[in-house]
Amino acid sequence: MSALLAVFAVVTWQVVADGPLLGPDERLGLELAGRGPARLADLFADLGNPQVAVPVLACGVLVAWFRGARRAALYAVAAMAAVPALVVPLKLWTDRQGPLTEATGYYPSGHTATAAVAYGAAALLLAPYVRRSWMTLVTAVLLTAATSIGLVLRGYHWPLDVLASWCLGAVLLLVLRAALPRTGARRTSGAAGGQLPE
Repeated sequence: MSALLAVFAVVTWQVVADGPLLGPDERLGLELAGRGPARLADLFADLGNPQVAVPVLACGVLVAWFRGARRAALYAVAAMAAVPALVVPLKLWTDRQGPLTEATGYYPSGHTATAAVAYGAAALLLAPYVRRSWMTLVTAVLLTAATSIGLVLRGYHWPLDVLASWCLGAVLLLVLRAALPRTGARRTSGAAGGQLPE
């Protein structure tokens, strides 16, 4: 987790200080913007919309809730709520201009962070209830990667915007993952003692 936070801190510092990484980032972003099939890139970018990603997480939350993992479900909701709580102030503070617009507030990528946390948290919640649990995590990574690719190819975000949100999302998911085993252990011991599940 410390490595992720270090990368996020360095990238944020570069954005705020107009550091030397911004030149290559912007050249790469402008080179990639407009490449590939536009409809497919738009579809990928839309995977990060809250209207698309949050209902996927809601399904995972409901499964966990009705299976008795209520604290896990609440922790996942808290992780999702942390996304706008962190991203919005960062956007206001960094005030970075977008690739193909004069508008600002593009760092970090809210769509990428939303996708990472929504799909990742859903995968963590559903993993105990599926036979091949690794597939839920692979699916979450692929959906987040598709979102990132779409955002860069459509010129909605610079590559560093997306990288920062991968780091931010990964940190939130690692915190969530660290909480889930303890929740499961308490739930098991509570059931053994004849208590109601949490």
